[in-house]
Amino acid sequence: MDEEVRRKRVAANESLFRSLNERIEDINRAFSVATDSMSIVCECGDILCTEQLELDLATYEHVRSDPTWFVIATGHEIPDVEDVVSRHEGFDVVCKHKGTGETVAIATDPRG
Repeated sequence: MDEEVRRKRVAANESLFRSLNERIEDINRAFSVATDSMSIVCECGDILCTEQLELDLATYEHVRSDPTWFVIATGHEIPDVEDVVSRHEGFDVVCKHKGTGETVAIATDPRG
């Protein structure tokens, strides 16, 4: 498979999970009043991954402030496509590399 096609596919997979998490954010907010946290689906590039992650609302909003950032389960990063920008207990935040992955991430940003 062509490397650019692969990078585009990985970014599209991550964007799909990001969109899912945005759709369920309202539900998460309703239940987060007592805990100030929410559950999301791992936004890694593996379309078969359904790992659920728990994070606080402030961190989720911080990640959503950059369309090239995604929340993934620890160890789910794909080093040739993205870099870990922060590590947390139970999850990491990754940033897409410049190029195709970055372009797809920005174009599919549900908040953009």
